[in-house]
Amino acid sequence: MWYKATAGNDRFHTYVFQQRVGVLIDWFRVLRSDERSDRFAAWGLINDPGCCTPGTEGCPAKSLEETYGLDWCPGDETLLQFVGKPGYRDPACDFKDAPLDPSDVHAKQGDQRQSACDLKFGTSTGALGFRKFPNPRFDRAAWVKLNGSAGTWKGYDSKLGAKSGAGEAPATRLSDGSVEPPFLVGTSCGSCHIAFDPLNPPADPANPKWENIKGLVGNQYSRISEIMVSGMATNSLEWQVFAHARPGTSDTSAIPTDQVNNPGTINALINVAQRPVMENESIIKWRKVASCTPASNASCWCEPGRQSKCWQRGEAKEAVHHILKGGEDSIGALEAIQRVYFNIGSCSEQCWVNHLTDLRQLDPEQRGFGQTPFNIGQCRRDCPNFRAIEDRLENILDFFFSPEAFATDLAVARQNERRKSDPNAVYGLPELVADLDKEFGSGAVARGEKVFAQQCARCHSSQPAA
Repeated sequence: MWYKATAGNDRFHTYVFQQRVGVLIDWFRVLRSDERSDRFAAWGLINDPGCCTPGTEGCPAKSLEETYGLDWCPGDETLLQFVGKPGYRDPACDFKDAPLDPSDVHAKQGDQRQSACDLKFGTSTGALGFRKFPNPRFDRAAWVKLNGSAGTWKGYDSKLGAKSGAGEAPATRLSDGSVEPPFLVGTSCGSCHIAFDPLNPPADPANPKWENIKGLVGNQYSRISEIMVSGMATNSLEWQVFAHARPGTSDTSAIPTDQVNNPGTINALINVAQRPVMENESIIKWRKVASCTPASNASCWCEPGRQSKCWQRGEAKEAVHHILKGGEDSIGALEAIQRVYFNIGSCSEQCWVNHLTDLRQLDPEQRGFGQTPFNIGQCRRDCPNFRAIEDRLENILDFFFSPEAFATDLAVARQNERRKSDPNAVYGLPELVADLDKEFGSGAVARGEKVFAQQCARCHSSQPAA
């Protein structure tokens, strides 16, 4: 799920973002297969080791026209047959769910999870975390007429109209609703969090292998903000709002925007099992219950068609993490994970797009002038993608506690490097300290430890002795 589930945000990134927020993503510019080797350098994206450029040795697709200019990826043998046609069956429908937790109050009446189809996997675009879906409204003949070939999008993403005073045309056909692209593109949580394994980085960052990939470490190279406005003129308001973020950072509330420009480095979700929790914090949120009382009113809701699958909103004491820089986990790890899917566009039409501020609305009496909070209960009711994720949040959290999130210490990385030439090489903390002291001066590590304890540990260490 972390690598593949988009929870339906392909519609957001293809239609809603452009029409409601006015932001244009040029997916072909970012994901075109003939520039696969430059994708990491240009955009900081991690290439999917399972995908290939059509026409290269061993690639099932022989020309870019077969894949509409993108990489060929596993599953495309089926997906490509449904470009311009209805009836595509998403691979998520075949997702094998984990066994039910017998202590889960919602599991007492059997498996009542929302259909896994609503996780919406699609297939890879060639960049990890970015997923594509066939557009049933696509017109191949019109596409070829516009672009000159099925293997390019050059007519679709070309600039239109006269150049502005800043020397850049303000519009492209990306905002032309009469032209439908071959794919809808969605994003998973992994689009920001998948990165290279510090203990085993690839020799060539443009051509990683699966053993070089970690799903939770956080992509410090990502230029996600530039990707979001890749189809915009640089002198537009939207481009300025999004593209200010530095490479390797992300403003997690930039898409369902809160009008606060506060990008930060992408959270490294490592060592979660060792992270401290804060006890007895008062948390208001929705919790699982078996039934609602007549007096509960809007604070309790039972899902229609299910038995004893209800949710009660209220305040209670809980132990929660404080890992995320934006405080997203202050109401609990599960809700922090759920929030990510809103951050990347899930349930926008059903739940939150009408709560956003219109950047160009200056009249406080008009719709869209100010932001309003969306209702989680209403979103749960109206968005099946919400329920599909929510019913499996514990499984994603299990992934956070798996070896995928274990520490990546420098001493281990150096030992791994030495073992490439000597399988029996041993390199531990004593060897690392000796090497660092040799590099930076005798006693450098001890002095650094003291400075860290005095100046940094109050924020950066959870050890009481620090």
